[in-house]
Amino acid sequence: MNLRTACIRLALEGLYFTGTWKVLGPLSSGIGTIFTMHHVRPARNDVFQPNALLEVEPDFLETLIEYLRYRKVDIVSLDEAKRKLREQDYEKRFVCLALDDGYRDNLEFAYPIFRKHGVPAALFIASSFPEKTGLLWWTALERAIAATERVEIEIGGKLRKFDCGSAGAKQKTYENIYWQLRGLADERDLRRIVTELCARYGVDPLGPCKDLCMDWSEIKTLASDPLITIGAHSVNHYMLKKWDAETVKQELTQSAAAIETALGRKPVDFAYPVGDKTSADAREFALAKDAGYELALTTRPGVIFPEHREHMTALPRVSLNGHFQKIRYADVLRSGVPFALPHCFRRLDVA
Repeated sequence: MNLRTACIRLALEGLYFTGTWKVLGPLSSGIGTIFTMHHVRPARNDVFQPNALLEVEPDFLETLIEYLRYRKVDIVSLDEAKRKLREQDYEKRFVCLALDDGYRDNLEFAYPIFRKHGVPAALFIASSFPEKTGLLWWTALERAIAATERVEIEIGGKLRKFDCGSAGAKQKTYENIYWQLRGLADERDLRRIVTELCARYGVDPLGPCKDLCMDWSEIKTLASDPLITIGAHSVNHYMLKKWDAETVKQELTQSAAAIETALGRKPVDFAYPVGDKTSADAREFALAKDAGYELALTTRPGVIFPEHREHMTALPRVSLNGHFQKIRYADVLRSGVPFALPHCFRRLDVA
């Protein structure tokens, strides 16, 4: 656990055990929460897991659903959430469940839980992933570092060298390189660097996509169930803000077209890849609306308020992070308090 994760966990514990989340919750909880996930699968034994934050265990997901049902929280589809916002139906708070990227474990482990409990969920598919041509660069980077005890990499014209003979050293190397790459203005440079790094250390850069993502037939199996909504997640999982407007338009429209071709139904919901302020902003929100999407999800952390009905392509989400798999943390996050306090209870973050 790194220092940032430890601090967040300490803050969540403090909000819970002091009761602050209950006291302030009526002011900050809004009308609903969209929880987002990526992988849903059993815990792995690997000592080097820099992307563990993207994984939740099936038992935790099922316990959360059972707990929400026990608390009589409505678990609704995105269509129902849109209806509630449009019709100003705020009588009962809701939760939506969303999963990004299209990993096979969503079919193997998450879907049986949704079906067992009759719970709707939305899956957002980057259309190059079922084609097995997508670069999951964050996982490719993990595999490249795992394959060697010393990394040499040039970022921004500067050659960097890392010793990574232990799991701890690999973790530090990953975090250092990851955030340097995220800081690059041009995402093409990021993708080139990761691809070259993989080649240097004998790793297939497309291996994660081939190994981990569903193909169209598997996605079609999910899409045939009325509980499951399929949304778009771009073509190439680009951080859209880093690209020119024409490329963004293509990512928005071509991903929807690919899904319509494969599944017979055009998606009306979108999730911005990465989705934070460095990846999606006012321009992307407007372009998503122009592309015909009824709703688009960021990863800006927060709950849904009535005012969001005027900003349907800039909705916040709450990550179900693999480092915080406790029901009490979900309670604190649904209260909205962790997001309200740093922003002085400002409800919207849409620009």
